[in-house]
Amino acid sequence: MDRPPGAPAGEGPLLLGVRHHGPGSARAVRAALEAARPRAVLIEGPPEADALIPLAADEEMRPPVALLAHAVDEPGRSAFWPLAEFSPEWVAIRWALEQGVPARFIDLPATHTLAWDKEEPTALPGDEEDEQKKAGEREQEKEGKGEQEKAGKGEQEKADASTPATQDIIRVDPLAVLAEAAGYDDPERWWEDVVEHRGVGKGDALAPFAVLGEAMAALRETYGTGGHERDLVREAYMRLQVRAVQREFGDDVAVVCGAWHVPALRQRTSVAADRALLKGLPKVKTDMTWVPWTHRRLSRASGYGAGIDSPGWYGHLFGAPDRPVERWLTKVAGLLREEDRIVSSAHVIEAVRLAETLAAMRGRPLPGLAETTDAVRAVMCEGSDVPLALVHDRLVVGDVLGEVPASAPAVPLQRDLARLQKRLRLKPEPLERELDLDLRKDADAERSRLLHRLRILGIGWGEPAASRGSTGTFRETWRLRWEPELAVRVAEAGVWGTTVLAAATARAEADAIAAQTLADVTALAERCLLAELPDALPAVMRVLADRAALDADVGHLAQALPALVRSLRYGDVRATDTRALAGVAAGLAERVFVGLPPACASLDAEAAEAMRRHVDAVHGAVGLLGEGTGAAEGDLRGRWRSVLRVLSGRDTVPGVIRGRAVRLLLDEGELTQDEAARLMGLVLSPGTAPADAAAWIEGFVGGGSGGGMLLVHDERLLGLVDAWLTGVPAEAFTDVLPLLRRTFSAYEPGVRRTLGELVRRGPGARGSAVPAGAGMPGFASDLDAGRADAVVPVLRLLLGLDESDSSEVNDLVGVAQ
Repeated sequence: MDRPPGAPAGEGPLLLGVRHHGPGSARAVRAALEAARPRAVLIEGPPEADALIPLAADEEMRPPVALLAHAVDEPGRSAFWPLAEFSPEWVAIRWALEQGVPARFIDLPATHTLAWDKEEPTALPGDEEDEQKKAGEREQEKEGKGEQEKAGKGEQEKADASTPATQDIIRVDPLAVLAEAAGYDDPERWWEDVVEHRGVGKGDALAPFAVLGEAMAALRETYGTGGHERDLVREAYMRLQVRAVQREFGDDVAVVCGAWHVPALRQRTSVAADRALLKGLPKVKTDMTWVPWTHRRLSRASGYGAGIDSPGWYGHLFGAPDRPVERWLTKVAGLLREEDRIVSSAHVIEAVRLAETLAAMRGRPLPGLAETTDAVRAVMCEGSDVPLALVHDRLVVGDVLGEVPASAPAVPLQRDLARLQKRLRLKPEPLERELDLDLRKDADAERSRLLHRLRILGIGWGEPAASRGSTGTFRETWRLRWEPELAVRVAEAGVWGTTVLAAATARAEADAIAAQTLADVTALAERCLLAELPDALPAVMRVLADRAALDADVGHLAQALPALVRSLRYGDVRATDTRALAGVAAGLAERVFVGLPPACASLDAEAAEAMRRHVDAVHGAVGLLGEGTGAAEGDLRGRWRSVLRVLSGRDTVPGVIRGRAVRLLLDEGELTQDEAARLMGLVLSPGTAPADAAAWIEGFVGGGSGGGMLLVHDERLLGLVDAWLTGVPAEAFTDVLPLLRRTFSAYEPGVRRTLGELVRRGPGARGSAVPAGAGMPGFASDLDAGRADAVVPVLRLLLGLDESDSSEVNDLVGVAQ
């Protein structure tokens, strides 16, 4: 059969150099295989996957998919070999299966590829030069072929010349070099013009590979390995594999590989020289399987070391039977219509004309992605890049997710996860979506448990999000997105167990023992409750009790308490026994109460701010803890209020903590407005240092605690702050200004604007009560009856009340007054 130059009939295999994930290459490969009809097809890829090739014919297998190889003892060490429908390798596999022709992978085994980064190989090109030459000479003497001996020495000289020791490492992008030589500034555009827009089936089906092979040969002569030194080892292994298949099938063999490797596979080298390059390569035990892949992930360089920027566009070029530009722009119009943009058939016609005109002006045989994109922007998007970004994301890149048959090899944990996903109707999807769960429903509760267990295992399929419309503990919102790399996380987690439940339990127990801080343990206890891991919780509680008994740092205890108390809230919804947690939480709270006052003494500004956050956290936790402890509620809250009173009155406690303690007591109703105003007046008196007074103000009205509204509705407090601020000496003002700016900048714009109006107007008497809002638009001392009556129909509609229920509406209006 016909062969490219350098491989005449009867003297070598058919070398089909391709671009990985290139639709033009994929069409050309199928045409070449149909024309040549080889007896065997060899493909660039890991040989360990040979047993997985028949699965490509399964009806449930839908690309994009990827071969996943991972180290058995270290699953996180992994590599992918992605294949799309338009990948030449996939086309070659499918052709071989359809024709009943053997197909095999011939690249360097994954057992070496995965070990390479972990340990440098002991025999790189250029090393042990004498040993390689001697091995080559012995092999040639055995074969008795003087010409091969000469070729083997020449190959060795080329290998030596390509080592880092003899030339500078230059990373070469072959397509970029060829594009530049042809006068193109964009390799993708050059590839489209010379390959993708070339008709297949016209003339010699092997001619494109001959031309591309000659171009790569010129590049290899100029750049050697192009900075990719490992290619010499990979190509040596490929040559050995090709020789082995030739002994079985003769020269009637086709090799589908990256075009960059074609010149190296044509070279006449000795078996001994190739084996010498492979001597001493490190190894790791590996497993391999098929996993689903996505178009978006095809842009990553993995396995083949190749990626593409526009997989959706390439998929369209490969699948469109004719008129690809017209079909593409019709897809774009359909997408934009789904997004409620007005796009008619006239827009499509005009966009096609513009794309063809741009291609003619730019000297291109057909419109490419650049021309169609420019046409879409001008005609369908009216010059806006906002809808164009949607087109790029959904169509040019795309989120197509492949499927793998259930018969593909998988770790037991993967099979259990797939079973749960199917039963709970949680199909993995590449697009991000929100999932709202009502934990009172059994199905939603099971979905929640699964997602929480996966998070414990480090499988980030779902991330919790803020629930919309409800803050109750019976609702959860998740943000889901399945990434192909999660298959690696599942393989890694397989060491913990064969089911999701068993693996999450074992992982939680191990994490409890390895936890560095008490807060880490309490957070883990909360996650165990959310994931409903009853077997893991006792072990976590033992570690928690031991750590809590030994840790005397009040800051650590304060950090640990909120997560522990939050866990108690889930007992009612999830029917989990939390009595043990309640006891530990109450004990932690008591220790915090005792240790907090002395721990707050004599702190610098940074430590004081950190302790203020701890005080806020403990305050919230005590409220929840009281709700969950029945009879102990009054005692716990009462003790905490006593602690706050102590903090508010000690001069040794930093101002930011004293101010926050006063504010919390005011919110709890333990202080009246008059008492709070008296304490503020004492702090803002001339005898207090300005910096300490400013810190007290920040603690009282700062930190996102609603202090702005407090000042809006109590002008006595605002008057005190205003009078103090205007009396700060000039030399101290610049010291307190950053602190005050930080305090007031946290308020919402409307609150800041209202405070500004109040200050501009000025209260009637500094520090005395003034009618709220007097003299300001929208504020008055009396109710505006007309405006109040206007909202009654809306309130009745929202509450579902009829005309006879006016008393309830009037009660609400009275509350508003």
